[in-house]
Amino acid sequence: MVNNLSALDTTFAALADPTRRDILHRLSAGSAPVTVLAEPYHMSLPAISKHLKVLERAGLIAREKMGRVHRCHLSPAPIRQAAEWLSFYQRFWERQLDALADFLESEPLQSESKETK
Repeated sequence: MVNNLSALDTTFAALADPTRRDILHRLSAGSAPVTVLAEPYHMSLPAISKHLKVLERAGLIAREKMGRVHRCHLSPAPIRQAAEWLSFYQRFWERQLDALADFLESEPLQSESKETK
């Protein structure tokens, strides 16, 4: 389980915005300049830059500057940590639902028990 909850909080806060999630999805295909990342959005470059700063603070992306061009690439470690944290709860709920299914399959339904009387 993830020990550093503040890093996890930062990751989930960054992932809470659909624009940032879309940027991450686009970066999963490979690195891209900020101007290319900004193209599909109807917002200013400073607004995109703010989204990128949130992603960068969360450790989800890294930026490198080559001359005047800023390129971004995905940093998967925080996503891996979030997935580990979520997998614990996924296993918990799968066990709970399996137990419920076992219970429902083992108990006769009320209508079935009335019909047999």
